[in-house]
Amino acid sequence: MKEKEQEMKLPKLDDLFTSQAQRDYEKAEKVEEIDISKITDFPEHPFKVANDEKMQEMVKSVMEYGVIVPVIVRPKENGTYEMISGHRRKKACELAGIKQIKCIVKDLSDDEAVILMVDSNIQREEILPSEKAFAYKMKLEAMKHQGKNINIEEEETSAPMVPKLTSREILGEEVGESRENIRRYIRLTHLIPDLLEQVDLKRISFRPAVELSYLSEDNQYVVQNIFEFDEVTPSLSQAIRLKKLEQEGRLTEEKIEEIMQQEKPNQKEFIKIHNERIEKYIPTTIKESGKVEDFIIQCVEEHNKREKIRQARDIR
Repeated sequence: MKEKEQEMKLPKLDDLFTSQAQRDYEKAEKVEEIDISKITDFPEHPFKVANDEKMQEMVKSVMEYGVIVPVIVRPKENGTYEMISGHRRKKACELAGIKQIKCIVKDLSDDEAVILMVDSNIQREEILPSEKAFAYKMKLEAMKHQGKNINIEEEETSAPMVPKLTSREILGEEVGESRENIRRYIRLTHLIPDLLEQVDLKRISFRPAVELSYLSEDNQYVVQNIFEFDEVTPSLSQAIRLKKLEQEGRLTEEKIEEIMQQEKPNQKEFIKIHNERIEKYIPTTIKESGKVEDFIIQCVEEHNKREKIRQARDIR
């Protein structure tokens, strides 16, 4: 009898005086109205909040309908909150003169907050290369802190060796990027701000920019100055040459200018001739041989030779 009494578990006071629905409600995430002045931005938030045309549209929307989708915040020790997801909605409310915003409050660790912040923004339609670069870097570091650098090779198993699954590969699967592309984006964080801005503006292509990120800060400023004053950007092959000379310790300001000033294939002028204008002059045998270009060049050379002979005769 005593054993049965010991096995009996007394109900908690909460269970006696509250219903299951009430207890579930207490555990569920609730939407709260919080003063915007109490919400600080996420530290080093990688996603830009621009006061552009889309922001003005959002301002009009919140003025008319309010914030439909609550933002996500986490509490801080001093009674304020830190924004996790919703920086643009917060900015729109500020511009609209709205003092409070609907929030979902989540208790998150620093790493959990970083991962949720990135995941909440990375699926937007328009994301700048610089935003991806710093977002991927922040999330990758958070994942490593959580121990998500999985090494299957270290497991004791008689099965064949399985390639190591790294944090970068896990991140790549989550955001739909290859491991190599994740690496390239993170390399962009080594660019000086001026060059990174040119990448965002699509004045410098992504792949050459990755190679430029290996240059020292001083040499990057040289590249930026040449770009600004001479309006020339390095091609991928030129950027690779600059990186190689940098690694060899032989890259100088003069060498940077020499390489960047070299004419690129896509900068050369092409002559376009419509097929119907020239086709009737090309023999069928030449067309069938696939040497039309060689034939045209040969004709031009013969013309130039005859022209030189005629000019020599005129001089006599």
